[in-house]
Amino acid sequence: MRVIAGTARSLPLKAPEGLDTRPTADRIKETLFNMLQAYIPGAVFVDLFSGSGGIGIEALSRGAKKAYFIENAPKAIACIRQNLTFTKMEDRAIVLKQDVIGGLSGIFENVVDVIFMDPPYHCEYEKNALALLANMRYVTEDTLIVVEAALDTDFSYLETMGYKVEKEKKYKTNKHMFIRKKEEVE
Repeated sequence: MRVIAGTARSLPLKAPEGLDTRPTADRIKETLFNMLQAYIPGAVFVDLFSGSGGIGIEALSRGAKKAYFIENAPKAIACIRQNLTFTKMEDRAIVLKQDVIGGLSGIFENVVDVIFMDPPYHCEYEKNALALLANMRYVTEDTLIVVEAALDTDFSYLETMGYKVEKEKKYKTNKHMFIRKKEEVE
């Protein structure tokens, strides 16, 4: 696992030991960031269920001004901190050692530009996080939310939560859902 592009290009990243995390493969990460590239420069980026921190670090490497990492596993937190130190990006990173539901309240920004989440598959953590995000003041119609999920994950509930799907990108075993809040009609 490595940083694909930007200021930390080609630097290797550590992943936590064990099977508790599932780092996004470099090939999929590269495809994801090719789709996100227009949104990254100068962005406030949030990496939920951060694992090794590879996605948030990629965003920082590509020009995000700040990244939040929300993770509650101690080994993963240690790994994120090591990776941030190694890539020299600690000054633009905020690491919150909390579960995602608690951590979302620790984001003090007017607007967050991109939120990425890669929760454990088939546990509905993304549904709970999206329900909470729908009411966070820093999530606007301009905020892009990307959810990595198993191919068979059902997102039919999004419209009732006030979201719309902008794009769905499928891979062999998983997919990325690109979601935004619907514009409020006054």
